[in-house]
Amino acid sequence: MRHHRTSLTTWKSILPALALAALAPSASMSAAASPVVVELFTSQGCSSCPPADALLGELARRPNVVALAWHVNYWDDLGWKDRFAIPEAVPRQLGYTRKMSREGAFTPQAVVSGDTSVLGSDRGAMNRALAEDRDALSVVLSRDGANLRIDLPERWRQPMDVAVISYLDKAITQVGRGENANRSLKEFHIVRSFKRLATWDGTPQQMTVPLASLPKDATAVVVVLQRKNQGAIAGAGTLALQ
Repeated sequence: MRHHRTSLTTWKSILPALALAALAPSASMSAAASPVVVELFTSQGCSSCPPADALLGELARRPNVVALAWHVNYWDDLGWKDRFAIPEAVPRQLGYTRKMSREGAFTPQAVVSGDTSVLGSDRGAMNRALAEDRDALSVVLSRDGANLRIDLPERWRQPMDVAVISYLDKAITQVGRGENANRSLKEFHIVRSFKRLATWDGTPQQMTVPLASLPKDATAVVVVLQRKNQGAIAGAGTLALQ
């Protein structure tokens, strides 16, 4: 088994990589205001993924990192159905692949800040990507009665997509079939739901989301500010739910 597999290219053609425009700086930004978002595309059916899952668990403990594990379903045909796969995972991975990858989607693939793709188990590549200088918009989350309150206090010259992502802090899965048969897998920050909430016009404002709309197994929520058409991520904020 190679260290990654371009499984999606068998049923979905991948467009050539498109150049990402750099985020323009804003006078109101603070480089320390927002953590860097790391999105890992993984599967319980992939034998190359456990080392990447473990590395994501280490990154999740860093205060300047938001770590998210998207479980994809295209390994399920090997005999083990990933219980954490959600419908939004594959389209999100394909969205990044169209912009950044000439080889196609693979697991374990990690996307850092929405603009850098690396092998998810490559610690050196991950650390280099995390060390890049990036602008950061602040996103402040709090509870407001039965709602999640989102405060966007800064100004930005471009519209941004506001996405709400919930995740489960950690889990252990006993795998019965497939490439990881008879293994006990430790998994971290597992995405349980994803929703594009709104388009932010760049002016200070508040948004709310009913807490009851989030999955019952979610232990935390992250709100991400991302350039249109799944571009670079400009800001993120988190809140524990349990």
